[in-house]
Amino acid sequence: MGYSRPMRLRLLAPRYWLTWAGLGLLRLLALLPFAAVVRLGRLLGAVVRRLAPGFVRIARRNIELCLPELSAEARQRLLGEHFASLGVALLEIPFAWWSSPARLAKLVHIEGAEHLRAAQARSRGVILLTAHFTSMEMAGRTLLFLAPVGFLYRETRNEVLAYALQRFRVGYGGHPIPKDDIRGFISALRHGECVWYAPDQSYRKKGAEMVPMFGIPAATNTLTSRLARMSGAAVLPYFFERLPGTQGYRAVIHPPLENFPSDSPAEDTARFNRMIEAQVRRVPEQYLWIHRRFKGLSPDYPDYSGRQAPRRA
Repeated sequence: MGYSRPMRLRLLAPRYWLTWAGLGLLRLLALLPFAAVVRLGRLLGAVVRRLAPGFVRIARRNIELCLPELSAEARQRLLGEHFASLGVALLEIPFAWWSSPARLAKLVHIEGAEHLRAAQARSRGVILLTAHFTSMEMAGRTLLFLAPVGFLYRETRNEVLAYALQRFRVGYGGHPIPKDDIRGFISALRHGECVWYAPDQSYRKKGAEMVPMFGIPAATNTLTSRLARMSGAAVLPYFFERLPGTQGYRAVIHPPLENFPSDSPAEDTARFNRMIEAQVRRVPEQYLWIHRRFKGLSPDYPDYSGRQAPRRA
């Protein structure tokens, strides 16, 4: 999408000056060494934890539900590490937007790129199936090292932010697909494109089913199976993690899922949920615990996120 001269002038309107100032600050932060990004991000996470008690409550409850085997002390430590991870994630946004490929290549170790190349060689579309971990922005930028990739996006009313997303995601080879444009998604796959897709958050629209996540039935998007069936695309799980300290990142592209899709979209989704659970146990602080994941499709579903939510047996 190009920007005409009148559109570019409109982006300079006074109502957007604060947004431009924020982008300028992000640009300066992108100049920091990676070690400084990590240290400052952890401090920022501690501030966010103090200023956002609602998110703290949701994260604490999710950790209790999903990892009941942890002691109270271990859960509290994990909560603190999660907010440190969130703080680093905020500073990773400018780092991903403005860092050169050479700079990022020194920090990211990619495993399984051959699986993506093999899937592309069959001239089929590829669904890179992922989940919401805190390093999402870096995960997306890393994929663009390997191939042009489509990504779903939610439209924003702030035209300057829309311009920034257009420039820094599309500029590196990303292809935007509106979040609700299923036809556009399928069309991209049928034309042999790769699409990065994260269907793991709470979902109660058409096609939702109750699928277990950490043993708890939750309203879940089962669209992946239908997309794969309609397009003939290969489905490759993709997970990205931040390594300890300042070691960088590890990206793993798994082989295509075999016998996928099956006759049961719910079972296909449960199968991927089990992969998410395994990745969460690898890096539990990096999963997006602040999301209200446990919602139902009927009024009798327990209010797991409520202040007086019943404890899991």
